[in-house]
Amino acid sequence: MNNSHSDRDIFMSRLRSGLRGLPRDFIDDTIAEYEAHFESGIAAGRSERDIATSLGDPSRLARELRAEAGVRQWEDKRSLESALRAIFGIIGLATLDLLVVLPVLLFVGIMVIAVIIASTAICLAGCIMLPFALLGADILNADWLQNVLISLSLASGGLSAATFSLLFIIGIINLLIQYGRAHYRLIAPPPHAVGKETLA
Repeated sequence: MNNSHSDRDIFMSRLRSGLRGLPRDFIDDTIAEYEAHFESGIAAGRSERDIATSLGDPSRLARELRAEAGVRQWEDKRSLESALRAIFGIIGLATLDLLVVLPVLLFVGIMVIAVIIASTAICLAGCIMLPFALLGADILNADWLQNVLISLSLASGGLSAATFSLLFIIGIINLLIQYGRAHYRLIAPPPHAVGKETLA
């Protein structure tokens, strides 16, 4: 009896430890859900060891829950923080093929740096040239209107490039998430589903 209780405590302790850093409400709800699963399993005559075994490795489960929480946060709110949470959550899954993921992340990182540098330089060039063009300075051996239009084109072109690249990066992140969901189980089945499968 003590061993069964110990198995439950160890499982819940490892699960809670793996979820550390996530919102407290999420942790409390998750712990309560799996505690309820243990209670229903015991009421059905199963041992705590059998229940813990059917749920799988709690550390692995915590990584899956963390990855899914990151993905959902990204889907709810598109921000740099949520993007990083989703990416690192997926990477945290031990079964994820890093040989596939790392090149994608490296490519995205290079794209981000290149876009920031190029877009900033183009926008700045256009913004710096525009006042001189408006004052009638002969910047590019062109007439006044051509100088103004060139300056505006550079400024707007840089901004457009940055916007397009941001949309491209968002697309890459979404593809990475789809890859993870298509190839790996990001989250364990709900406890009630596990219980039904085991009892069947």
